[in-house]
Amino acid sequence: MDFRDRKQERKEIKEILDSDKFEFLVLYGRRRVGKTELILNSIKGRKSLYYFAVGEKNLERFYETCKNFDSNMEKLRVDFEVLIDYLKDKVDVLVIDEFQEMIKENKNILNIFQALVDTKLRHSKMKLVLLGSSVSMIGSNVLGHQSPLYGRKTSSIKLKPIKFLDLKEFFPKKSAEEIIEIYGFSDGIPYYLIRLDSDFWEFLEKELSEEKGFLKDEVNFLMKTEFEDASTYKLILEAIANGKAKLSEIKDFIKVARTDLSPYLQNLIEVDLIKREVPITENMKSRNGRYFLKDNFLKFWFKYVYPNLSSIESRSFNVNLIRDNYSEYLGRIFEDVCKEILIHENLLDLSKIGKWWFKDKEIDILGLNEPKKEILLVECKWKDSVNSLEVLKDLAEKAKFVDWNLDKRKETFVVFAKSFSKKISEFEGKKVYCYDLKDIEKLL
Repeated sequence: MDFRDRKQERKEIKEILDSDKFEFLVLYGRRRVGKTELILNSIKGRKSLYYFAVGEKNLERFYETCKNFDSNMEKLRVDFEVLIDYLKDKVDVLVIDEFQEMIKENKNILNIFQALVDTKLRHSKMKLVLLGSSVSMIGSNVLGHQSPLYGRKTSSIKLKPIKFLDLKEFFPKKSAEEIIEIYGFSDGIPYYLIRLDSDFWEFLEKELSEEKGFLKDEVNFLMKTEFEDASTYKLILEAIANGKAKLSEIKDFIKVARTDLSPYLQNLIEVDLIKREVPITENMKSRNGRYFLKDNFLKFWFKYVYPNLSSIESRSFNVNLIRDNYSEYLGRIFEDVCKEILIHENLLDLSKIGKWWFKDKEIDILGLNEPKKEILLVECKWKDSVNSLEVLKDLAEKAKFVDWNLDKRKETFVVFAKSFSKKISEFEGKKVYCYDLKDIEKLL
């Protein structure tokens, strides 16, 4: 894979690999986020052994990998401790990918690796790298307080999707509007991004018409990584994708005879599939919380693929059904883009940024500088020819309901749009920033 991003992660990994002592790195994140490509790119030119774990017979498979690396190892006993003890003086880096598969096969592997680290590896210069795609299993079984391996790792990196503002490196010839369209489908997941080597709509049409297209089964594949029984989780994701943001709304939608969905929701949060948000002026224990999908690919899949699986399977689906509605869908995606831009621009040195709502009132983004009592009020319009003055009149009215330092705060307004019919820089004596696609293009 040709790396066009991950500069910070590559720098961190290089520092670990260049160390003159034993290092134990845990690199994990959801499937498709690019862990394997990142580590393989990082260990190029180093004496290394890479093993990809599967569901069964990992010891025997690991032994075969070792023999292929060094024929002398066929004389050794087929035992993880014996094999890795030998490797510590023969390789610079040992990489075990999808480590959660070894845990599933035999949970005692955690005790084996604890003993290896404590008695064999700690005084070596080998770099042990464990990769994992099950965020929940790696979090609890490798990094958690109850794990035999707790306290042994020297570094851990949770690999996240690539940021929107870095996507121009993938698509240097595409406009900001085209990149936002792509982001609404792919989020910042490299597996999807590198497949978009043509026009976005041509790609979609081809992908949804091919019998071997990956889109149909992708979410089922992702769910099986984390959950043995994925049906209830899938129903919850479908509910949230359909705008059921409150716990009561989710319960009504899924019609499952369970009174407590909290463990399911918590598990979905832990594996980075959903997030719980409260109005930014309230604390996280607020009963006013709402649930949202965390990943644009999931939003896209539940919006356009899941409801149309029959016609996609029969290869009769018309991509124009997506194209005709896509601008409306991108409205919410655009809010996430705008939030990232505000964090990047750091207009007021914000200490908090997020959504705000109260009864029937909602502000797309609200930012707070708590020490200075400054507030940033933001509206995002995925539309052309927006009259910023009209937007600001409505935003100022809603601002009156934001119960935060009402008489003491300094207000600043921001309006985002595809384009403006009228841009202004001041409203009722308060500073206004207007960003359109041309401004976003410059940031990209």
